[in-house]
Amino acid sequence: MTHNGDNGDNGDNGDTGSVSAKEEPGMRVAVAGGTGLVGRHVVEELTAAGHHPVVLARSTGVDLVTGTGLDGALAGVDAVVDVTNVTTTSGKKAIAFFDRVAHTLQDAGEQAGVRHHVLLSIVGIDRVGLGYYQGKLHQESVVKSGRTPWTVLRATQFHEFAQQTLDRVPGPLAVVPRMRTQPVAAREVAQRLVRLVSAPAQGMAPELAGPRVEQLVDMTGRLLRARHQRRLLLPVKMPGATGTAMTGDGLLPTGPGPRGSQTFDEWLTLHTPHHARQGG
Repeated sequence: MTHNGDNGDNGDNGDTGSVSAKEEPGMRVAVAGGTGLVGRHVVEELTAAGHHPVVLARSTGVDLVTGTGLDGALAGVDAVVDVTNVTTTSGKKAIAFFDRVAHTLQDAGEQAGVRHHVLLSIVGIDRVGLGYYQGKLHQESVVKSGRTPWTVLRATQFHEFAQQTLDRVPGPLAVVPRMRTQPVAAREVAQRLVRLVSAPAQGMAPELAGPRVEQLVDMTGRLLRARHQRRLLLPVKMPGATGTAMTGDGLLPTGPGPRGSQTFDEWLTLHTPHHARQGG
């Protein structure tokens, strides 16, 4: 099970603090995974803030696994935002991918003189033992052990997570894990990341979540109804301690922090085709 979606964005509830007072306008900021769900928003928000985004992706000639094209792309870059993602439920594959990408970015960043490395991670990965989360935990450890000053932002699942869950098993049967989440908009996550990269490195940043706790099964049912899709919903509790953590508070923030403003229902209204809302 992946993150929030493509491993959305935070509307803040007045918790920006004094970050804006420390912003460095006009920075060159590399966005690893800049063509993905959150990455596209990060690029837009960086541009709106007066910074200069550099997209690190295969489509721009950069391979973050092999490092091809990375040294040239990082020339003159002040900071890196890492929102890379891999679609897998295998702990072994997730660890291998995130280990390789994290080390490649760290090594090239140190050579290029990058002054701040910002990583997007996931709330609860140290409490829920899914394979993908093991990879994200390993990624965090690589970033923390590097010489580049770092900030890690853990965010909850994105609103898109319900659709991603449906997409995993196509067909008439929709298998949905029982879990509690506090979903956040991808754009609000990107906004928070841009605030963090514009400020001095702070280590583990306060966790980011959406405005409301939801049940994933309920979210998925509302999504199906809003889009007039007929699929049999089969809720499944994951076995053992992982399932217990997922149905409890394992994926919810443990303390105060920034909260997004857009609810899942508001997101659903915006992302449901007009003809479907009208029953057309």
